[in-house]
Amino acid sequence: MRLLIIYCHPCEESFVASVHGRAVSTLEAGGHEVRVIDLYKEEFDPVLGREEWLSYFSTPEKNIEAVKRYAEALAWAEGLVLIFPTWMYGPPAMLKGWLERVSLPGVAFEVAPEKNARIVGKLKNIRRFCVITTSGSPRWWLRIVRDPGRNFLMRGMRIMFSPTCRTTWLQLYDMDHADDRARARFLGKVEKILSKF
Repeated sequence: MRLLIIYCHPCEESFVASVHGRAVSTLEAGGHEVRVIDLYKEEFDPVLGREEWLSYFSTPEKNIEAVKRYAEALAWAEGLVLIFPTWMYGPPAMLKGWLERVSLPGVAFEVAPEKNARIVGKLKNIRRFCVITTSGSPRWWLRIVRDPGRNFLMRGMRIMFSPTCRTTWLQLYDMDHADDRARARFLGKVEKILSKF
């Protein structure tokens, strides 16, 4: 399977970097063709600026050209894996900005055809969607606040993919209090699940 990994963390020594390394090695060992986009390493500009917004609907091809390499990577992929820390109940601004600037009309979706209709997804090539994240909050607290990051990705983003797209959510909760054993157990879980892709 052709798998595109979008990795987002500013520190090479972080636990999320270890998760990323384990994910890449596991998927490559499974015979998958893996491409990685490291947003911080590439110094991706996450800001959807005024000019991009003004042409967002009127001339989307202009915005698509500005992120052509990323749009082509999405079109190439059969599976999409996002790896990031959860900050303020969602992905870091760098990843959120990547999604805003690359998941464009004409690339990821078409505008709803009529009032009260939903967008029409264009990434039907994506048959597998996986999110791997950590959070300082415990699971019970995220349930109370209705887990906005998970809902955004697993419900909002999911509709742009194949109708038969299989999803996987892996999260290490309460990261601020996770000891070596908990982190090792999570890495093992990541490897076990990704090895079945």
